[in-house]
Amino acid sequence: MELAQGKQKFIEAWGRLGSEWGINRTMAQVHALLLISPEALTTEEIMEQLSISRGNANMTLRDLIGWGLIEKQHRAGERKEYFYAEKDVWLIARQVAQERKKRELDPVLKVLNELSSIKGDEKDPEYKTFKKSVGDINKLAKNVDKTLATMMKAEESWFWGSIFKMFK
Repeated sequence: MELAQGKQKFIEAWGRLGSEWGINRTMAQVHALLLISPEALTTEEIMEQLSISRGNANMTLRDLIGWGLIEKQHRAGERKEYFYAEKDVWLIARQVAQERKKRELDPVLKVLNELSSIKGDEKDPEYKTFKKSVGDINKLAKNVDKTLATMMKAEESWFWGSIFKMFK
């Protein structure tokens, strides 16, 4: 396989993976392109290489900046903006985990905490089932939150060493 084919295959695969994780396919493809590009790229270069519109490229680049996955760079004497993706996969994983926690887990934890204080008749089977289910989900969500917090603080070698110890 030639490099150009490999790059295209990687971009397509990263796009599919992103879709499976609930991330827009184009967003994942732009991220993939920037991941494998040794230099920062302009919006025009991204549009050309991925055959996407300017509006789609601009919206996607804003989203990737919002996720903290890419950064905008300026070069002296040029009006064009350049975009660069962090290449350290561990830092990328931590950033994605942090954003997903903020966007998905934190709001659920807030609701579960509110629901855990619901009052009711302890003899009512509907109340008992609700209280137990919400309590169990809240406990699980808090454990996931603690695990993510540990991952975000951890160094890569320590984290994987700890994971592998659990499976021995």
